[in-house]
Amino acid sequence: MKRLLFVICLSFLTAAGASAKEKHVDLKGPAKDFTLKSNKGKNIQLSDLRGRVVMLNFWASWCGPCRQEMPLLDQLSQRYEAAGFTLLGVNVEADQKAADSLLKEIPVSFPVLYDPTSKVSEMYKVEAMPSTIMIDCDGNLNYLHRGYVPGDEKIYKKKIKELIRACK
Repeated sequence: MKRLLFVICLSFLTAAGASAKEKHVDLKGPAKDFTLKSNKGKNIQLSDLRGRVVMLNFWASWCGPCRQEMPLLDQLSQRYEAAGFTLLGVNVEADQKAADSLLKEIPVSFPVLYDPTSKVSEMYKVEAMPSTIMIDCDGNLNYLHRGYVPGDEKIYKKKIKELIRACK
């Protein structure tokens, strides 16, 4: 029994190591445009944000790491918004009530968009929660980050600053 447990744990660690290699991916090409309803009461179209660095953060209320990073994302949003940065949280749940409930518990100042049919998350090939995509001020994909562990916000901050500098 102990041997079986050891083999299972070893397999899990190997799989986790393999997926860690794919956690950070540089992206190229134009970001696909979309329009989604926001929690601020209006629709937001990605192409309207051309000229700004945009972070799309795909999340779900049932996702523990998503909950953990939300306050940190809000801090980044507030800190860099005036410099030309926009953060859009994209909730992927079919029922927006779960998202709204979480936002009462963990309020954020950035817009949260609702993707109840997963159309946008499928368009961006989101495979993990959370997933973060960076788009440069010319509307091109730049970076994909899958998952969240404490400290990842430092990577986000570095990317945001790099992309903002490239816009000027």
